[in-house]
Amino acid sequence: MVTALGVVQILAWGSSFYFPAVLAGPIVADTGWPLSYVVGGVSIGLLIAGLISPRVGLIIDRHGGRPVLVASSVLYATGLAGIGLSPALPVYLLSWVVLGVGMGAGLYDAAFATLGKLYGHDARGPITNLTLFGGFSSTVCWPLSAYLVTVMDWRGTCLVYAALHLCVSLPLQLAFIPRGAISHGEHGADGAVPLSQATAALRNETLILVLIAAVMTLAAGIGAIVVVHLLIFLQARGVEFATAVAFGTLFGPSQVAARVIERLFGRHYHPIWTMIGSCVLMAIGLFLLLVDLPILALAILLYGGGYGVSWIARGTLPLALFGPQRYATLIGRLAFPSLIVQALAPAAGAFLIERAGSHATLTILAAVAVVNVALIGALWSLCRKRTLGV
Repeated sequence: MVTALGVVQILAWGSSFYFPAVLAGPIVADTGWPLSYVVGGVSIGLLIAGLISPRVGLIIDRHGGRPVLVASSVLYATGLAGIGLSPALPVYLLSWVVLGVGMGAGLYDAAFATLGKLYGHDARGPITNLTLFGGFSSTVCWPLSAYLVTVMDWRGTCLVYAALHLCVSLPLQLAFIPRGAISHGEHGADGAVPLSQATAALRNETLILVLIAAVMTLAAGIGAIVVVHLLIFLQARGVEFATAVAFGTLFGPSQVAARVIERLFGRHYHPIWTMIGSCVLMAIGLFLLLVDLPILALAILLYGGGYGVSWIARGTLPLALFGPQRYATLIGRLAFPSLIVQALAPAAGAFLIERAGSHATLTILAAVAVVNVALIGALWSLCRKRTLGV
């Protein structure tokens, strides 16, 4: 089941979030539409995904993840077909609204909620494994998109992706995602201390949720800016474009490598340590990008590793702290602010770069990363006082 979901995640991320990297140029060249609007389709999709995420989590809690994930494949196909057949820019943007609903129903948060519903406290391993597949989205779909564009135009490429969602993703999810939930008892096998009983008695539950949401949102915002503008930051350090591209290729493998390490050793410690490690590594990586030392590769490796495991912590930490009973609903609510910020962050980053410069923007991001370290420290302190094993 996780393998099937992993294939679906590769196609889902590759045909939405990573869509403009290869296809934006051909779309602009063919249609004459402004690049900002073409790339802005992704922001529209993420905004819609964020707006519907609380409702998606509630539906998964009530009915399981199967109907939501199955619907996401149909929505992806519909949205991508609409993009490929768009006769005008308004139709293109409206198609991204449809695709955004599919993103909200089919990307990591919905998949994590489904796994939490199915496996309870045992979901940490499947969640980690799923992110390993997701880490290869750009590796698989960027070359695929580039190849398809060379043998057909961008419209045909979109239609091929729509067909893949209908002919690959949809059957996989129908075949391998079971109805209902699998009961594994109250204690999981992943090594994390089950804290549902302890946190049920917490007086500061709302504060804990706010802190988790804040950490997730800041990490997502920083991540979205760095992913989009990494080459600009590297070139501002005096790195040639070709060298900057070479450095940039380290980002994906560093994410996957960190996730593999988490998969091998994560069962021995609580997920809050994964989130702490993520925040610290992202902050260190950003500061190393700032200093005038020949350690850019190390900076990208550390930052990419931290960003990669942040997605694992995003799925496993709420499960460990609050248990599986209302996990899907919580994931939906926690995803709402982070997806909204993730949608707006690239434009905000571009604005900062234009007004303040790349170095100042990177300084601001590093400062925000330090704030995130302080927030996760406060969360650790709060949970440690009230629970065992954190």
